[in-house]
Amino acid sequence: MLAKALGAQSPPRTWVMGIINVTPDSFYDGGRIPDPDAALERAKQMLADGADILDVGGESSRPAADPVPLEAEWARVAPVLEALRPLGCPLSIDTYHAETARRALGLGIAMVNDITALRGDPDMAGVVADAGCDCVLMHMLGEPRTMQHAPHYDDVIDDLCAFFEERLAYATGQGISEEAVWLDPGFGFGKTPEHNLTILRRLAEFKRFRRPILVGTSNKSTIGAVLDAPLDDRLEGTAATVAIAIANGADCIRVHDVKAMARVAKMTDAIVRG
Repeated sequence: MLAKALGAQSPPRTWVMGIINVTPDSFYDGGRIPDPDAALERAKQMLADGADILDVGGESSRPAADPVPLEAEWARVAPVLEALRPLGCPLSIDTYHAETARRALGLGIAMVNDITALRGDPDMAGVVADAGCDCVLMHMLGEPRTMQHAPHYDDVIDDLCAFFEERLAYATGQGISEEAVWLDPGFGFGKTPEHNLTILRRLAEFKRFRRPILVGTSNKSTIGAVLDAPLDDRLEGTAATVAIAIANGADCIRVHDVKAMARVAKMTDAIVRG
C-alpha cells in the first residue's frame, strides 16, 4: 500500500502528487492536455521534476462545475491511463464514480482519490475494499455546484475532525483497511478564504487520526484573494501554502507545478524533518 510505504520512508520526506487533468473546464489547466500523447509528455516531465504519484481526473470539481456522466468521464481518462501505465509510477484516479474506479483499477492504478469521501456513489467503498487499493477521503461541504454558497462551520477544524472520524469508521466498516486511507481536508471545497487559512494553521490537529494527510492548495482562489493575483500568477502563494502545510504535518502535496513545488517540499523537509 502507498500509505504504508509513506510511513516507512527513511529518511521521511513529503510525497509529491502531480495533477493530470484531462478536462476541458478544469479551473487551472482545463483543455491543456488534449490527448493521451500530451498527457504522456506531461507525466514524463512531472516524474523528471520530482512527482511520486500522478493523479488523473476526467471531471472538473471547480466551484459551480456541473457533473459529468460516467461514460464521458471514462472516455477521457481511459486512454490516458493506458498511455501512462508503462511509466511504472503509482497512478491515482480522481473520481467519485464507483464504475470508473473499478475500470481504472483493472488498469493497475494504486489509489482512488474520492472528493466525496465515499458518499457520492454507494458502491465505491465496496470497489475500494475489494481492490485493496489506497483511498483518499476528502472533505467537501455540499457538491461543486453549491459548495461555495455561503459555507458555514461552528469551528472548521472541529467540524472536519468529526467528519473524518465518521468517514474513517464508515470506510473500515465497509472492509477498507485503515492503513489504506489518506485524509484530505479539502482546501477550497466549501470553505471561505479564512476557513482555508485556518486549516493550514491548524493542520497538525488532523494528525490525531494517524493517517497520511494530503493537501491540495495549488493555485486556488484563496491564494488569489490574499495576493490579489490572477490565476496564472499564484506560484509564490502556492509555495507558501505548501511550505506551511508541510511544516504543520502534510505528508503529500497535490500540485500542478511539480518542479517548483518539489523543490519547496525538499527545502521545507530539510528544515522541519531534519
